[in-house]
Amino acid sequence: MEGLEIPSHFLCPISLEMMRDPVTLPTGITYDRQSIEGWLFDRKQSTCPATRQQLPADVAVTPNHTLRRLIQAWCTLHSSDGVERIPTPRLPIGQDQVAALLDAAARPSTQVDALRKLRQISAESERNRRCVAATPGAVDALARVIILSAASSDTEIDQDLILTSNSTACDEALVVLQSLQISGDQLLDLVARNGNLVGSLTAVLRRSNHQSRSYAILILKSVLAVVSPTRLMSLPQELFDEVVGVIRDGVSPQATKAALRALAGACPWGRNRAKAVAAGAVHAMVELLLEEPERRTCEATLAALASVCGSAEGRAELVRHQAAVAVVSKKILRVSQLASEKAVRILHQLARHAATAALLREMAQVGAVMKLCMVVQAGVGGKTEERAREILRMHARTWRNSPCVSPLFTNGFSTSK
Repeated sequence: MEGLEIPSHFLCPISLEMMRDPVTLPTGITYDRQSIEGWLFDRKQSTCPATRQQLPADVAVTPNHTLRRLIQAWCTLHSSDGVERIPTPRLPIGQDQVAALLDAAARPSTQVDALRKLRQISAESERNRRCVAATPGAVDALARVIILSAASSDTEIDQDLILTSNSTACDEALVVLQSLQISGDQLLDLVARNGNLVGSLTAVLRRSNHQSRSYAILILKSVLAVVSPTRLMSLPQELFDEVVGVIRDGVSPQATKAALRALAGACPWGRNRAKAVAAGAVHAMVELLLEEPERRTCEATLAALASVCGSAEGRAELVRHQAAVAVVSKKILRVSQLASEKAVRILHQLARHAATAALLREMAQVGAVMKLCMVVQAGVGGKTEERAREILRMHARTWRNSPCVSPLFTNGFSTSK
């Protein structure tokens, strides 16, 4: 296809690529369906990209069958040049079809097949996912499948076939529910109507199936981000045990980040820091940092660790790990600005609330003091530099003879700023 010029009227005005499913707006302009639906869904006030003309909120696009056939004929004509013929697109899914699949999913004999079809159509396009989410009762039906499956797995049942069927249905429902990207308000309403959802997701995390655990933690992270502080304060120890288990087991990179963000969001409330420490969160996160994770995972780990270290239990557990101070210090000025800010915050918590003579010696030996001096000398500004200066001031007497600290004191650091 190299060197072959595609007719300009075959190109989508948004993507500038050949259209596979051309559709026309009421303004008369034709676009590829995926491109224009993405444009319309991402904007609260719909406009035509080419004319900037305002469109109604419920604007409908019309398939341009004539243009599609011309594009297909052109592709066939140039097949010898390596052009592949575009397939005839499927008709978009409608809410009546989604409702029919949900009805089938409510019957044990057709549940798994119906959920698999729902998963397939949800994976096809953003439009289909929005259609599923907008279908009345859809998200509640998916939540009920998860809740009933978790309830049956907690009951002593000898019928392995039933358990397997429930588990499979739950897996399919998890995939669909997670893909819908439900808004915060919708999630709150969903949890209010399905009070056992958090407990059921926790039960799914106990499974050995990594895929199920991955989707469950992604949904759980979103739920914990929107529920009330009162609800967060009442989270059970079991939830923290299972969330930490996702980190420790390396279920998937995406699941690990979701678990870390769930911890960081939940820890500030009630006794959650102590629950996280009891679950082994500090050890799991330090071990993760030792594996040199990619930037975003490193940032999420340090953020969660800083949150846990807001408690005496968290700080004591961190100091107890022989590699903790060294690996946290290593991330300063090495990963990102955010990672440096979180790492310095952790050291600040230790230096302020857990500064034993042994800890201060360790900070000097593993290079933490040198990194703090570098933060000050680099003038990074903000809370990061402020905390670094405060740590050095607090323990100036102990570190005054350190090769990296002494020049700062010579230059009047102890009285500056």
